[in-house]
Amino acid sequence: MKENYVTLYVADGTSMEAYISFPQKETGPLPGILLFQEAFGVNHHIRNVADRLSAQGYAVIAPELFHRTATGMDVPYTDLEKVMPILRALTTEQLEMDSKAAFDWLQQQPNIIKDKIGSIGFCMGGRVSFIANMVLPLAASVSYYAGGMPPLAHRLKEIHAPQLMFWGGLDAHITADHVETVRKALEEAKKDFINVVISYADHAFHCDERKSYHPQAAKEAWGMTLAFLENKLK
Repeated sequence: MKENYVTLYVADGTSMEAYISFPQKETGPLPGILLFQEAFGVNHHIRNVADRLSAQGYAVIAPELFHRTATGMDVPYTDLEKVMPILRALTTEQLEMDSKAAFDWLQQQPNIIKDKIGSIGFCMGGRVSFIANMVLPLAASVSYYAGGMPPLAHRLKEIHAPQLMFWGGLDAHITADHVETVRKALEEAKKDFINVVISYADHAFHCDERKSYHPQAAKEAWGMTLAFLENKLK
């Protein structure tokens, strides 16, 4: 993989580092993907997801969303206490600007298919993937166990692209009511979506560096993710 970081300039005057991963052998114009981090930073796991996606033929950019208060943050999954104040300091408006900066960078690359850009995010990033779908002309959006969604339910009518969602049925952090609020809002807005609840999976089931990792659920969700992205972006 061609692995590197680039600096993005955000509308509020801040700058933001982003991890990029492009296919090793470029065979022509590429679809792009915005990859949004968990609350623990653009860490080894997120960079690995970027590389897995680029191996499938996508140009991937993963912006560091904590750049205003904790540049380069990469903390252990056990250190949630350190993460929470930084997470709470982020506003929806800031996340909209960050998403747009990453999208604009992809748009400026000569080998990107301009109307074939999607997003994918995990946990905190799952929410950001929804936000990006609201404010950007995406062609696809994927969200894994997105927290904090009910306050955004009234804005789901703004999404542009089909939305794929994954939730863990054993997730104590994200309740069935939370999931139903999102599903109902999308249905009432007559948006295209796929809603997947994996009954035997917990929160963060996709991350193989966390105790809640569920290999079967991760494999099943990832297979559906790749099929969805291929249908919408290729």
